[in-house]
Amino acid sequence: MNIPFHNRYITLDDRFYVKTSPTPVSQPALIRFNETLANSLGFSAADWEDNDVAAVFAGNTVPQGAEPIAMAYAGHQFGNFVPQLGDGRAILLGEVNGIDGVLYGLQLKGSGPTYFSRNGDGRAALGPVLREYLLSEAMACLNVPTTRALCAVTTGDGVAREQFLPGGVITRVASSFVRVGTFEYFRSRGDVEAIKGLADYVIEHNYPGLAATENPYLSMLQAVVERQAALIARWMHLGFIHGVMNTDNMSVAGETIDYGPCAFMDDYRHDKVFSSIDRHGRYAYHNQPAIGLWNLSRFAECLVPLLANDTNVAIELAQQVLTGFIEQYESQWLSGMRAKCGLTEQKELASSDKALIESLLTEMHENSADFTLTFFHLSRVGGKSPEQDGDCRTLFTAPVAFDQWAVQWRERLEKETRSDKERQAAMQAVNPVYIPRNHQVEAVIRAAEDGNDFSLFHKLHEVLQDPFVLQPGKENYQRPPEPEEVVKRTFCGT
Repeated sequence: MNIPFHNRYITLDDRFYVKTSPTPVSQPALIRFNETLANSLGFSAADWEDNDVAAVFAGNTVPQGAEPIAMAYAGHQFGNFVPQLGDGRAILLGEVNGIDGVLYGLQLKGSGPTYFSRNGDGRAALGPVLREYLLSEAMACLNVPTTRALCAVTTGDGVAREQFLPGGVITRVASSFVRVGTFEYFRSRGDVEAIKGLADYVIEHNYPGLAATENPYLSMLQAVVERQAALIARWMHLGFIHGVMNTDNMSVAGETIDYGPCAFMDDYRHDKVFSSIDRHGRYAYHNQPAIGLWNLSRFAECLVPLLANDTNVAIELAQQVLTGFIEQYESQWLSGMRAKCGLTEQKELASSDKALIESLLTEMHENSADFTLTFFHLSRVGGKSPEQDGDCRTLFTAPVAFDQWAVQWRERLEKETRSDKERQAAMQAVNPVYIPRNHQVEAVIRAAEDGNDFSLFHKLHEVLQDPFVLQPGKENYQRPPEPEEVVKRTFCGT
């Protein structure tokens, strides 16, 4: 199999990883291969047999040029530092140069135990594999920076969790699998040389334009802060909750990574939590920006020895960068929310626009309005008359709450120069029709795990590939769950 590996992480020394081969499975079988993504990475499986594809991406066959490793990292988990975590059920096969010139890592998740497994089996249940494939590819189509799903396979073997479940392996692709926790791993060991080597690797492959700046490491911190501010704002625009924003789950490349107990909201609540292990709401929807800053502060602590010879000066430089996070996040958030509400960016109206948007979210919270459908229907109503408001207002338990807000919204629209048609088109380009709703994902998992039926998976995946356009006959994929379908808790799958 001709995968053009161009491995670079392994050129760092063995402080950074442990060489590890995947553990073969008994009966690998292909669920889905992402041919479009493979093409963007410079190879194709169009001429491969399904059995060969499954064997490679289950870990039974290591392709030529691959140099599999388990990466070392630490992390703050729910605020508590764990000095050694690492890839406990993931193996980096190697890296390839995409046709865009970016270096991408190919990682098997669920491919067996590693040095870092901590007595775990290193396997993944089928359900989390399907969830990650659906959600990561949906996020890509929603224009959110993310790891991508290249392949999903079944293993023919069971895994023991709370019950015995069928196993799977997902191959995911990222422009970097380096995390904040990777830097923390070496900081906790006082290994400044390794921190510098890791930073140099990240700059070379993720921020190449920074190498020539006066202080490349400070510039890298600034760039990571900017990417994280933009990323978390995008999550908030879509009602997405990551669920487990530990520092070992924050990519320094600014991509959404580690789709465990993540979920998109149905009815809007500021304090929504899905993760079964987040018992105190640390990673609730409205806490995500603050946690992002907390994680970035841990990242900055790791870089202090590289920022300046004088520690006090280095700390001051880092604090100046971190202070800008909130302003950058709020700017990104307001820009995106204005677009969702059909408002152009007029500087003198920033404060009143923010208040208008926040008042809508408050009414949505108090009236259990569906997040996605509220903005979807809002993008289709007229700016002059409430005649078309029916679909939107009926989402609110007290429709008059929407009526009162809509009066203020239409007053604001009078300051716009675009026609209704232009405004609606712009809104429909940013407000999705379809998201991977929890009850639909759960139906996919139940069909696959209980009946070896992947038809629901393929149907939902196809709908999510074009999330901003109404698709004839796909109305069922828009609807929120019935009361008996509501998914209240999501799980990591470990």
